[in-house]
Amino acid sequence: MIENSCCYVDKTSFIRQWWDSMDAVTLITRPRRFGKTLTMSMTEQFFSVNYAGRSDLFEHLSIWEEERYRKLQGTYPVISLSFANIKEKSYKMTVHRICQFLMQLYEQNSFLRNCSQLSKAEKAYFESMASGMTEAEAPLALYKLSDFLHRYYGKKVIILLDEYDTPVQESYILRL
Repeated sequence: MIENSCCYVDKTSFIRQWWDSMDAVTLITRPRRFGKTLTMSMTEQFFSVNYAGRSDLFEHLSIWEEERYRKLQGTYPVISLSFANIKEKSYKMTVHRICQFLMQLYEQNSFLRNCSQLSKAEKAYFESMASGMTEAEAPLALYKLSDFLHRYYGKKVIILLDEYDTPVQESYILRL
């Protein structure tokens, strides 16, 4: 939105408020179409190492007024996962799609395959998760990936889950 000069209401004060609260976990519940996804996207782009050096996205916003926040931009590993498109007709297919999303996360972080902080066994685990995973392996996969990123960057990982309720909501609607 900013790159295309669209109208943008500055919500970066959320970043300041959230960061300063030092919460271990934050659940943001708001009605549909209330800006949750936009807020999460903004948060990802502010913190993610994938956006390091992208001060142009924030220079004209309130978060940029304080030096300590400018130093935070682009310095954290971020895992962003959206379940918005997981609208399957069965539990089995829903789990399969979630596993596909997790496998994509491993592929997006494929640089970890050559990471010196990972043991040979952990690299083998990483490789197996990138190429396929079972329902039983999926819950641990996100934890392990965040651990690998934490060790690589030396910072805790920010995990953003968007539309986490969509698979449940869709299964309910399909049963009506």
